Amino acid sequence: MTILLDIANPFNDLVDSSQIEQSVQVTLNHQSAPIESDLTVLIADDSQIQGLNQQYLGIDTPTDVLAFPGGFIDPDTQHTYLGDVIISYPQAKRQADIAEHSLDDEIRLLVVHGVLHLLGHDHLESEKKALMWSAQAEILSRLNANITMPE
Repeated sequence: MTILLDIANPFNDLVDSSQIEQSVQVTLNHQSAPIESDLTVLIADDSQIQGLNQQYLGIDTPTDVLAFPGGFIDPDTQHTYLGDVIISYPQAKRQADIAEHSLDDEIRLLVVHGVLHLLGHDHLESEKKALMWSAQAEILSRLNANITMPE
């Protein structure tokens, strides 16, 4: 498995890449994802994620996390490319401050949330939301994240 981690320059020294990689690994293991899967996690600023949100979803505002599923076989590696998870560092910081938990835990939550989306989870319908929130809570517990999931 390859996790391509791209952290925008202003956040290089503020983000623990090993925690992101661990969050991806634990999520993929929890969901029994194929071992030969690859994905990208990008830590961005608000303007970058706002541009992507506008371009792909028509929403002209920053958000905390975007997930763009891939689902194709990389011809070079023969691995399934699961897709891209983009996280806004500034938005994660704001949310962590509001929720009164650590920024590291908020980033763990957003990584788990994004990877679950790449694996087909969504939260548009109440039944699917309950399944996704349950999976998130189990994974965050395994990561020892100190987060109370909202309903």
